[in-house]
Amino acid sequence: MKREKRFYFDVKWFLILAVAAFLLIFQVFPLVFLVIRTFFREGSFTLEGMRRIYTYSLNWTCLKNTLITASLSMVFGILIAFPLAFLVGRTNLYGKRIFRSMFVMTYMVPPYVGAIAWLRLLNPKVGVLNVFLKNLFGLSGMPFNIYSIPGLVWVLTTFYYPYAFITISRAMEKMDPSLEEASRISGASPLKTLFKVTIPLMLPSVVAAGLLVFVAAASCYGIPSIIGAPAKIYTVTTRIFDYVSVGSAEGLTDASALAVFLMVTALLALYAADFVTGKKDYITVSGKSVQPSTVDLGKWRVPLTILVILFTVIVIVIPFATILATSFTVNMGKSVFTPGNLTLKYWNTIFSRKSILKSTGNSLTYAVSSATLGMIVCVVMAYLLKRTNVKGRKIPDFLITLGSGTPSVVIALALIMTMSGRFGINIYNTAAIMIIAYMIKYMMMGMRTVTASLSQVSPSLEEAARVSGAGWLRGMKDVVLPLILPSVVAGWFLIFMPCFYELTMSILLYSDKTETLGVELYLYQTYHSQQTAAALAGGILIMVTLVNVLLSKLTKGKFSI
Repeated sequence: MKREKRFYFDVKWFLILAVAAFLLIFQVFPLVFLVIRTFFREGSFTLEGMRRIYTYSLNWTCLKNTLITASLSMVFGILIAFPLAFLVGRTNLYGKRIFRSMFVMTYMVPPYVGAIAWLRLLNPKVGVLNVFLKNLFGLSGMPFNIYSIPGLVWVLTTFYYPYAFITISRAMEKMDPSLEEASRISGASPLKTLFKVTIPLMLPSVVAAGLLVFVAAASCYGIPSIIGAPAKIYTVTTRIFDYVSVGSAEGLTDASALAVFLMVTALLALYAADFVTGKKDYITVSGKSVQPSTVDLGKWRVPLTILVILFTVIVIVIPFATILATSFTVNMGKSVFTPGNLTLKYWNTIFSRKSILKSTGNSLTYAVSSATLGMIVCVVMAYLLKRTNVKGRKIPDFLITLGSGTPSVVIALALIMTMSGRFGINIYNTAAIMIIAYMIKYMMMGMRTVTASLSQVSPSLEEAARVSGAGWLRGMKDVVLPLILPSVVAGWFLIFMPCFYELTMSILLYSDKTETLGVELYLYQTYHSQQTAAALAGGILIMVTLVNVLLSKLTKGKFSI
């Protein structure tokens, strides 16, 4: 910049350029190269690789399975999330705060932990719930089989409906209550108001939430690998992992062809969500600081509360209790209460085995680093977006959103292809590639939180600091950061938690020295000891629950998952 024919150094522009360079090098370039590698071989454009991959019957089956399971998970997720969000956010249902915390429990833990739980419950031979129902109703066979498309859809739905619940419930909190009040004044019943006013107004958010569930379910690896693979139900993510495991250049090329399908699907869903919400979402938001009115359930209050309790017990309490019970069981074929079948052996293992302790340390290091560096990026980019008029300021925000919407397996595959020394940067099999992958995938959580908070801080406060002689850094430290600190803390934890237990990218990027807790749990569940895996899963569950409580305390209840 120039002032009185003299150049001076402005640190904010240096930070902005540094963040933009990071996104270009480690996100844009790898993803672009992934696409180029798929369509350009030996220097010329060709569709031969795509033709070969997509004419192989097993790959078509993978595509079909992915679309079916993701679509059904989206539909059922919305059918579950919308009524729950309405009951918790807009009615006088008993125990609303407790239910709200319980409904997002499955968001806080790794999806593959849910796969482990439902595997124990609905195994077609020895599933605890299957055996109980068979004996209770005198059935000739087991009522459920987890190793099936319906079983896979069930687990995906129970662990991804919170994505829709969180999105819809937050949108409901911003609704203009005057529209519903006008409906009731006109003589409409609460039920008619719900269908004629509330649902139409919420439709953009519902569509966006559904697409979010679709992308998450389609790009999931842990659940299909644990439940689908034994039943030979393959999805795109498990197939990509198979190709990468070959370890050859051809295997990477074939994997990239499948990854392009996932990436295009995610981009289309992301575009559709932005298009729909951009068209209509403004209708639901009021500029007034008011809360939507509460609907009196009347005689339905008790029955609906009982129904919600039943849902909570089936979807949340029983699976998590099963994980904890398994971690204390010597023989999984017997009840934990059978004499001599109770043990602390597996909990002792997770606190004493060096490989597990090392993996836990790695996960903590990578998650803390990703959350800290990610929040620096988020604060800088949020400032660029809300406090400057520079052209192209929305591009970094779009790139961060794009990274979040890109399937994890695609990000990992793109980094493998470009960060292994071929282009002068070799961070493969290092902690750096893990941290970068986590940041790309999860920064949007922090970005959205900080942007919303910064938009509520008046620019006049910064202007007053500058008039008083403070530079940009001093103004940020003394004025802006103290005001948005609760949001920064919340954003940090929102990035930290999924990074701590991440599996999909880690399983492709880890080495012997960078093995993470998510990978360790997956390996124990698949190849070693299911009880040890259950103890690990229980430990993760306890930790993320405590972290959520800590987040709520630090932000005085303003933020939590």
